[in-house]
Amino acid sequence: MKVAYDANTDTLTVIFKEDATVAESDEEKRGVILDYDEHGNLVSLEILDASKTVTRTNRIEFEAVEASVA
Repeated sequence: MKVAYDANTDTLTVIFKEDATVAESDEEKRGVILDYDEHGNLVSLEILDASKTVTRTNRIEFEAVEASVA
């Protein structure tokens, strides 16, 4: 997974599958673009005007939560 912020375009991009080819893009909500592969799987998303939506465009936190074993 890759996250990038472009200050020139004020766009935040989250890429879930770097090797995937985008076959279709939809703007589900104003300013949120979802990209899908040929099988309909979500491969990336873009947030336009990110500085108005995201709290801090220059900081990313990542947390992996392990599944508990029952």
